[in-house]
Amino acid sequence: MARSAARSSPRRPPHRVAPISVHTSPLDQPGGGDAGGLNVYVCEVAKRLAQLGIEVEIFTRATSSELPTVVEVAPGVVVRHITAGPYEGLDKNDLPAQLCAFTNGVLRVEAAHEPGYFDLVHSHYWLSGQVGWLAKERWGVPLVHTMHTMAKVKNASLAEGDAPEPTARAIGEAQVVDAADRLIASTAAEAGELIELYDADPARIATVAPGVDLDVFRPGDAAASRRRLGLADDAVLLLFVGRIQPLKAPDILLRAAARLIEDDPKLRERLVVAVVGGPSGTGLAEPEHLQKLAGALGIADVTRFDRPAPQAVLADYYRAAAVTVVPSYTESFGLVAVESQACGTPVVAAGVGGLRTAVADGRSGLLVAGHDPRDYAAAVRRVLTEPGLRQQLTRGAVEHSSRFGWASTAARVLDVYAEAIDEDGAGAARLTAVR
Repeated sequence: MARSAARSSPRRPPHRVAPISVHTSPLDQPGGGDAGGLNVYVCEVAKRLAQLGIEVEIFTRATSSELPTVVEVAPGVVVRHITAGPYEGLDKNDLPAQLCAFTNGVLRVEAAHEPGYFDLVHSHYWLSGQVGWLAKERWGVPLVHTMHTMAKVKNASLAEGDAPEPTARAIGEAQVVDAADRLIASTAAEAGELIELYDADPARIATVAPGVDLDVFRPGDAAASRRRLGLADDAVLLLFVGRIQPLKAPDILLRAAARLIEDDPKLRERLVVAVVGGPSGTGLAEPEHLQKLAGALGIADVTRFDRPAPQAVLADYYRAAAVTVVPSYTESFGLVAVESQACGTPVVAAGVGGLRTAVADGRSGLLVAGHDPRDYAAAVRRVLTEPGLRQQLTRGAVEHSSRFGWASTAARVLDVYAEAIDEDGAGAARLTAVR
């Protein structure tokens, strides 16, 4: 099995790294389109690395002619927009045809500087891994790769009616696994999937949990949060946060809520079901599907659909909620679950993938086997009605989430970088010469 990243101080930290995120920009608002936990991960790790003295230049595809070529996100962190194909109208599945153009733009940036400008490439998602592979060879530096999601894992747990990931993606992922000097997995379960499904070398896998901003996501005044969101003080809020697509299964929350009202009609007077996010992926095919489902289930009057929200507003949703429901068919980690728990709100989540790490079953939330709405309704009902359970889970949620701060994540990622550089003779010699 893969080892966890070392905790000791790195001997040869890089001076400048190049994270690559082809298909989604860290500047995009998470929760709609292709923007989600990956965006948060890239941006937050970059900012913490910069605080540790590392210069970070993030490469992403330009999606508007009005975007500046370079945007400073924080001191020591810039985002470079690379023109590759038309700015708008390209689906993620169209992007493989633009990888040559994107790679050319990335290589041109390095070519404008003295050799050795970048010390390491960190690619995110398989499309970026293909670009990172070429940059690694051209620049003579190590490649660290984070999958975030994997085709073979998603295809093994498809929601009903969802489209499988194409074979070309699985092939591309396998190529990146072979090319990378280090693979960062979010959980031990993901590390095991890399080994079992992609024949990855366990010695090249480091397990580093993502984090949350514990200064933003923290317990607070639930009543004040409800007022800011326009909710009644006694509202019973059931919350879904994330991209609206079959994989994330927001429909399960609606079906579970309908069952709760059927079992206790008086609950309708106080119940609010909030879905915070926008259509994404295969969910774009029927963007009004959830609204229609709420009507068909007879709960349209207690359901609200809200646009993706900035982190500060999102924290209000979590604090206002009685329970956050995360019924995904697969999750490499489950950032929403940890954010909710950090705000003191317990989670009812699917017992799959990284959610088994993000949620301490019975202590910070409840994990549900399978995707039967009746089981989710039963778990939510327990949290709402079982004496003392919600208070117990609230305490456990705050304690459990405290393990997942971004500063810790970045420090461990930096250890992985140092290990990769130490094993890369040319990179190690270059850093020694600089010193």
